[in-house]
Amino acid sequence: MLVALPSAIAFGVTIYASIGPAYAGLGALAGILGATALGLVAPSLGGTNRLITAPCAPAAAVLSAFAIELVQHDVDPMFIVLMLTALGLVAGLIQLLLGFMGIGSLIKYIPFPVVSGYLTGVGLIIIGSQIPKLLGAFGGQSLWRTLISPETWQWQSALIGVVTASVMLGAPLLTRAVPAAILGLLAGVLTYFGLAHFVDPSMLVLEGNKLIIGPLGGSASSMFEAITGRWRDIGELKLSQIGSLMGTALTLAVLLSIDTLKTAVVLDALTRSRHDSNRELVAQGLGNVASACAGGMPGAGQMGATLVNLASGGQTRVSGVVEGVLSLIAFLALGAFIAWIPVAALAGILIVVGIRMIDSHSLHLLQSQWTMLDFAVIVVVVGVALGYSLIAASAVGIALAMLLFIREQLGSTIIRNKVDGGNRFSKRIRLGHEMDLLERRGDRTVIVELQGSLFFGTKDQLYSSLEPELGKRTYIVLDMRRVQSVDVTAVHLLTQIRDSLIERGAFLIFSDLTHTLPNGRNIADLFDQMGLTTTTDHVKVFPVLDDAVEWVEDQLLGDNLLQAAELPPLEIYELEVFSDAKEEALIALVECLQRRSVAKDDRVFSSGDPADQLYLIRKGAVRITVPVPGKDISRHRLTYGRGDFFGGLSFISRASHFSSDATAVEDTELYVLRREDFEMLREQHRRLAFHLIEALARVLAMRLSYADKELLAMQD
Repeated sequence: MLVALPSAIAFGVTIYASIGPAYAGLGALAGILGATALGLVAPSLGGTNRLITAPCAPAAAVLSAFAIELVQHDVDPMFIVLMLTALGLVAGLIQLLLGFMGIGSLIKYIPFPVVSGYLTGVGLIIIGSQIPKLLGAFGGQSLWRTLISPETWQWQSALIGVVTASVMLGAPLLTRAVPAAILGLLAGVLTYFGLAHFVDPSMLVLEGNKLIIGPLGGSASSMFEAITGRWRDIGELKLSQIGSLMGTALTLAVLLSIDTLKTAVVLDALTRSRHDSNRELVAQGLGNVASACAGGMPGAGQMGATLVNLASGGQTRVSGVVEGVLSLIAFLALGAFIAWIPVAALAGILIVVGIRMIDSHSLHLLQSQWTMLDFAVIVVVVGVALGYSLIAASAVGIALAMLLFIREQLGSTIIRNKVDGGNRFSKRIRLGHEMDLLERRGDRTVIVELQGSLFFGTKDQLYSSLEPELGKRTYIVLDMRRVQSVDVTAVHLLTQIRDSLIERGAFLIFSDLTHTLPNGRNIADLFDQMGLTTTTDHVKVFPVLDDAVEWVEDQLLGDNLLQAAELPPLEIYELEVFSDAKEEALIALVECLQRRSVAKDDRVFSSGDPADQLYLIRKGAVRITVPVPGKDISRHRLTYGRGDFFGGLSFISRASHFSSDATAVEDTELYVLRREDFEMLREQHRRLAFHLIEALARVLAMRLSYADKELLAMQD
């Protein structure tokens, strides 16, 4: 309360003093009533523990500018008071709407340069509006006119303001037990009475004294009258007048919401908690509605008061309610004293608040060419806020933030990797002559891994990357796994690329289309809706990249001409690993081999089984999968087909158990060589055993060399 109340009084005075000096007391009352109503309502309904809600600087800046504009149009002062109340009410209702619509989660993501520009602009506006009051120019003069008219200055007022600001700035260096704003205010009051006693006794007169706030409530005779008096003429407001408030009210609601949620985020980080943004916005909106109905000014979650509350041991929302109750008690107990508070002292407090709102850290953005545009956004937002209005600054800030986003997207590449087909192979293990053929025909294929956002801003980059491939590739594979967003413009471009490939009889192949994007859209559904993947056989879609690469390899090898399931089982001499073996050696080997049939989807072995067997595939295929620890899923590692072998590494290294599962992809016929049979073979036919191990090692070495080649290609 000690932190929030002096600022609330100062904010109220600066708003209502813009109407005329006679309304300064009404402004002080509006600040107190705002602190009370916000403190009682917002914490009671909000979900953020320790958060203190009170009148704040953004509200003071927006409402002051609004009041000054009406004064310049010669609007009746009492009608301005009514419009200020209506503005706070409409802003609170807009906050309610934002909370119910779930916009609270989005407001937190307004870019830093925009928020920094807002706060700096608000700080400078507050400083500019308070300097005339600090210098004692109470005629509603502008800052520039005040500075060039020193004859309007009052040295007593300037001295009080400077003492207040100096004590407020220096107090934290001496003690933090008492809030700096309280010490500064006391110093300003003591200076005022010191000057009154020793220099100018006329300063002790309450009525008509422009140096002090004066009687609270303006022309109202009681607090009740101050609360209810302005509503007597509420019927005079027309719908068009309420409509004219919408732009300013929206700006005020957004600024108050940003101020609150920014404080809540900091509070979460300090207390390791998590607030509900939308619930908090609803509570803040109801608090501002209640404040307007009571004749108070709107506010938000205050950083300074909240941090003091946290340091003082506040734990729950009750601390915020207590702040509201204490504000009311302070008003009732100290009402007579508040009337004697110097306007210059409040101006000094607000100037310090404004200085602290200026984001001086943003100057670091000038140190790098990559962040200079972000700094330019801050400067533009501040310039528009000072030269025109905070409403225009908000619109300009959001527009510039969108341009920054587009710039960032344009500056980042959407091509993560591009690999020639001869350097990237599937998990289907091929025989030696097949691998040679795939390498020779690899230039027919290109695999492009995309990333980021495919939208109108990156369309040219995507086309420029794919254009050189359209005339020379038969298969263009697009890996969509890391794509974050896709718009209609990108889909239209891909359709044009597809049509160009169809003219040559080539194929456009997609992988990982089925995942859901962060915006909730499913890429596969979008492509189907746009007809990209459903109108021709020259577009293929696969769930994972490996399946796409395997399909391309099958086309290059011609496996589509004769299905493997129709081929007869291989005999021992037809296996590639024994292509150089002599007939008598193979006869001895056959005697050691066992024949085994495995039905489709049955296990050949499981993780944990003894690794004492070598498997030679006569017919069919076997998929090797690795169980994921702690999950009931497995990851595909490799697939072995007809004429190949598996289990070779474990067989040679004498591993004790398999660490993977082997499952038949189709009905499969195997030769099985057990280790104990191999040991017997080695005793009787040492040369044969040696050639067998040598053949296995040669094939394994070839596989490793291809794996190294793939790794190098992916790194490039």
